[in-house]
Amino acid sequence: MIPMHALQLDQPGTPLRMVERPMLQAGPNQLRITVSACGVCRTDLHVVDGDIHGALPIIPGHEIVGRVDQVGPGVTGFAVGDRVGVPWLGYTCGTCPYCRAGRENLCDNPLFTGFTRDGGFASHCLADARYCFPLPDAFNDVHAAPLLCAGLIGYRAYRMAGDAQVIGLYGFGAAAHIVAQIAAWQ
Repeated sequence: MIPMHALQLDQPGTPLRMVERPMLQAGPNQLRITVSACGVCRTDLHVVDGDIHGALPIIPGHEIVGRVDQVGPGVTGFAVGDRVGVPWLGYTCGTCPYCRAGRENLCDNPLFTGFTRDGGFASHCLADARYCFPLPDAFNDVHAAPLLCAGLIGYRAYRMAGDAQVIGLYGFGAAAHIVAQIAAWQ
């Protein structure tokens, strides 16, 4: 079987190391994705620098764009060949008060792509199909990747503003940059 290749973080503050691992196999509710692009978010840099601590070794990267090449048992709505995106939030419990209230971003037992589960700085990755997004072919992989973090964060906040006639953007990182474009377009 063909191995997968990845950039792995072994210790905080050290360069990522190219590794070869056995090819992943999609388990229940999972997609195996051939990665075509993965953005580099500031959170990825926090992981690599050791500013936030998780289990090591880890493959960083959570702005993943790729094509499904294997569908695990129980997955519906995706097929081999589908273009998908994988974000930071890679799993939630579905049972805590936050999940039940539709505020899964505050889940008590989450998994995060590229931090508590391997991410997209690799030839392939596994992702929970429930946290993957189908992506249209309207724009290329490199342009789609940042939408899976800053785009999602910004759009969620923008949507929560409702029918506000005036909005304020505090800070001006990637999320605010995208929200400003959406607001101007609308």
